Amino acid sequence: MPPFGRTVMAVRAMWELLRYDLVVGTSGFPGVHRRLQGLACSRRSSHSELEIVVPRMVTAVSSFYWKLVPCLQRSVVTARLLRQYGIEAQVVIGCRTAPFASHAWVEVNGRVVNDSSGYQQKLRVLERF
Repeated sequence: MPPFGRTVMAVRAMWELLRYDLVVGTSGFPGVHRRLQGLACSRRSSHSELEIVVPRMVTAVSSFYWKLVPCLQRSVVTARLLRQYGIEAQVVIGCRTAPFASHAWVEVNGRVVNDSSGYQQKLRVLERF
């Protein structure tokens, strides 16, 4: 990917982080959920490089964000960007009861792209959108 493309992706990632905070602040999680479900891929892409580059870019940009970026925000932003690039991505939210733990991650074709694949086995899926 050319450097200009990475710069544009970084700006998009920063915008999506800010956008998430704005939507949560005005509509809460239902607003985030509704807006992500309504965002379909404009074109289909099977560009596997983007499945690696986009999550890394979101993680890198998150380190410059003005506040801590939790896993749900990072996952929603990653899924939105992947969908904008034509990759069908799903946010998955999972938990376990004892000891309690919860986490959100992104899957493309059943593969975790922004986190450890161990969460798929360790946590029970509560929501997939």
